[in-house]
Amino acid sequence: MSSQTFKSVWDAIENTPEEAENMKLRSALMRDLQKYIQARGWKQAEAAEAFQVTQPRISDLLRGKISLFSLDTLVNMVAAAGLHIDMRVAEAA
Repeated sequence: MSSQTFKSVWDAIENTPEEAENMKLRSALMRDLQKYIQARGWKQAEAAEAFQVTQPRISDLLRGKISLFSLDTLVNMVAAAGLHIDMRVAEAA
């Protein structure tokens, strides 16, 4: 049995580096949106209105159902809430 280490759980479970990077970005955006909702003390309906989605979509977000969200969808939710995303690209280690 070989002992392999990974920088991220996504690196360990995704089939390609591209898929892992996509999942890392999606999970980071989901976490930040969850924190934003919690920091404001919003109910799901309030968050849905702010993000211009339905309440069930907010429920999926809060329950961490990452497979139901594309990067485009999450970026749109961030923008609808009047938020901004800072991004940087670095060489892979």
